[in-house]
Amino acid sequence: MLNTPIYVNSKMIPNRVVLQPMEGCDCNTDGSPSELTVAKYIRAAKSGAGLIWFEANAVCPEGRTNPRQMMLTEQNLPTFKALLSNLRKIALDECGISPVFILQLTHSGRQSITPMIAYRNPVYEEKRPVSDENIVSDEYLDTLPEKYVSSALLAIEAGFDGVDVKSCHGYLFQELLSAFCRDGRYGGSFENRTRLYLDCVRAVKAAIPENILLTTRLSVSDMVQKPYGFGTTEQNELDFAEPDMLIEKLLGEGLQMLNVTVGNPYYNPHVNRPYRNGGYTPPEAASDGLARFEVIEKHVKERFPDLTVVGSGLSYYRDDLFEQSERQLNEGVCDLVGFGRMWLAYPEFYRDYTSGVFEAKKCCLACSKCTVLMRNKQVSGCAVFNKYYRDLLKSIQK
Repeated sequence: MLNTPIYVNSKMIPNRVVLQPMEGCDCNTDGSPSELTVAKYIRAAKSGAGLIWFEANAVCPEGRTNPRQMMLTEQNLPTFKALLSNLRKIALDECGISPVFILQLTHSGRQSITPMIAYRNPVYEEKRPVSDENIVSDEYLDTLPEKYVSSALLAIEAGFDGVDVKSCHGYLFQELLSAFCRDGRYGGSFENRTRLYLDCVRAVKAAIPENILLTTRLSVSDMVQKPYGFGTTEQNELDFAEPDMLIEKLLGEGLQMLNVTVGNPYYNPHVNRPYRNGGYTPPEAASDGLARFEVIEKHVKERFPDLTVVGSGLSYYRDDLFEQSERQLNEGVCDLVGFGRMWLAYPEFYRDYTSGVFEAKKCCLACSKCTVLMRNKQVSGCAVFNKYYRDLLKSIQK
């Protein structure tokens, strides 16, 4: 099933492998792809994956999480056009396929260079203190749908097949989902907390052509106890009541694909990236995190059978990588399987699999060294199998 094409809207995805959005913090300061960025996506184009999901692209300068975050603008549009054109040619020439390309649109909110928060969250503020001055006004939030529409239209002009209105991992839209204690139009009730997210999805859908995919990467649960997290109870257990209501509304606005994720990597990174070793000892076994992904994805797929669901968390598997992927597809857990850290470590993993030369020893070690680079304000990549990033990590450790 892994090698079978799937149609979403009018787009044919030639196989079920998705390269998840992996921010490299390596673009030029104007937001355009640097040599490192281009090299990363060339490796992606050579992978044979059917869907290449570009990393977080800020819709405005103040929404960037670092000075080198990707940001498509009218000024750098020709650079993006040239890159997409080249990637399509590489994929066709080397793999014989035409992958689907999606651009992820984001506002970093609390993780912006100058934090822009939805409300005061004592759980998150233990690691990054802020003040009331960092709370964004309703008037500012009112301006964002127009910014998302502008970025979406630029993405289409650049050659992307779809756009992702991102709401995950504690960034602005996701944080608003848990703004139970915020006053005004964007806080308190479910209607208010989901207002901006749905307004932006609605505005983008109205602006883009029918053949362009409308997607989202959504943290179905923050795995942070209510009232400081979405999709959880006061005991920090999964609660599908509001996520189900939200997904139903997203479908009503024309959403066609949901890329499932969980948690907040700035607070509980083991939730969305189960790992073998890292900066701290997680409070749960990796198997528990992997099982949570499947529970959530299967719930969403059963509750919304017409929605195309992208599964996550699969980079943890090594020897069982493709067996687990096939099983999840065959059992109806998801429609496509997503890999993040994996393609940074072993970008040819799927192409090698289809050619019969897959080597599990080249797979991601789930060690989080790519994140160590990012948290140290460096460009990010696999610091185990890629010499450039390995040498960079060594220089930091010295």
